[in-house]
Amino acid sequence: MLNELLTIVESIERERGISRDLLIKALETAILTASRKSIHPASNLEVKIEPATCKIQVWAKLEVVESNPNNDQLLLARAQEMLPNVKVGDIVDWEVTPRNFGRIAAQTAKQAIMQQLRQAEKLAVQGEFANQIGQLISGTVRRFENGSLIIDFGRAEGIMGPRDKVHGEQYMPGDHIRCVLMKIDITSPGPSLIVSRTCPEFVRHLFEIEVAEIHEGVVQIAAIAREAGSRTKIAVTSSDPRVDAVGACVGIRGARVKGITNELNGERIDVIPYDEDIRKFAENALQPAKVLSVDVDEARHELIVHVNEEQSKLAFGKKAQNVRLSSRLIGWNISIIIEGGLEEKINRAAVDLASVLRISTGTADKLVRAGFVTADGVRAADEDALFAIENIDIEELKQALARL
Repeated sequence: MLNELLTIVESIERERGISRDLLIKALETAILTASRKSIHPASNLEVKIEPATCKIQVWAKLEVVESNPNNDQLLLARAQEMLPNVKVGDIVDWEVTPRNFGRIAAQTAKQAIMQQLRQAEKLAVQGEFANQIGQLISGTVRRFENGSLIIDFGRAEGIMGPRDKVHGEQYMPGDHIRCVLMKIDITSPGPSLIVSRTCPEFVRHLFEIEVAEIHEGVVQIAAIAREAGSRTKIAVTSSDPRVDAVGACVGIRGARVKGITNELNGERIDVIPYDEDIRKFAENALQPAKVLSVDVDEARHELIVHVNEEQSKLAFGKKAQNVRLSSRLIGWNISIIIEGGLEEKINRAAVDLASVLRISTGTADKLVRAGFVTADGVRAADEDALFAIENIDIEELKQALARL
């Protein structure tokens, strides 16, 4: 057993770069924890492993007594066999290594070595990747586990959970994949690197790679809002008035943004100009909708955006996605008010009818709301039905009918 344990320790020390002292301490702790019940009933035990030979010994601290010893005591006569000068009341280190301890210790030692090895490897991974958190890293798809993707990054494995995978993307073992390193987990079993392709930072890094002006610092990304796999809005600005930030990101004939869209499996990307004026920024963010006006409610941190009925569908977008992403991009709540809706149509029709029939707008409004929108409609209507309209001015209506 000793030769086997010594061989394992030397091999790990040489191949993994873990110091022998670290391994020995880990083994001592693990053997004591796992084997306490089979060693000795004493409460104060210590396992010692000789580093050079890996010989294992177990020692107990025992009090020397004259008679009737308990688990933490030792008879004086027995103690004097090994320690002639010992006295009653002394605390002595007494070897209590069991005779059959080798087999138990060997199994425990292997388990402790593997645990220590895993921990050492995780610490090494942390040291190597710590400065890459939040950055883009590349790896190779290895396998699937419970809906998660296991990725090989060379010196470490990473895991991409279901929420971090873009809906609709398909991966196969051996595929090359790029993702953002979100964090390093050295406490849980399994892969240490937690990665994502759904975070907004993934899009930011793709633009930094694709657009030279962003990499050089001439164009800056002011904000990003993303619904991974569907749509992203990115606001950009330029520190050089000669450089068109949106044009630089889109590229000639859309070549640059198309390359990013391909990486994102067809995800739609809206590149909009950032503006320090929150009203103008909101108008830009809600593109392709054309906004009539924007009111700012500072107290509620809300923007009230006015659009006509024709532009309302574009402003909201499919399943309200456009307004939702715009709100995230700006960092303000957005409320959309539709101008020219039903009420405005009613008012306009009432004004027109009042002009034609030469009646008050109040009477015309009641006629329109009752369904009589045009002069022809009023002329063709049954008089009893007209006079039955609630609160209608009957005399004024009779005069209008006479004129018709």
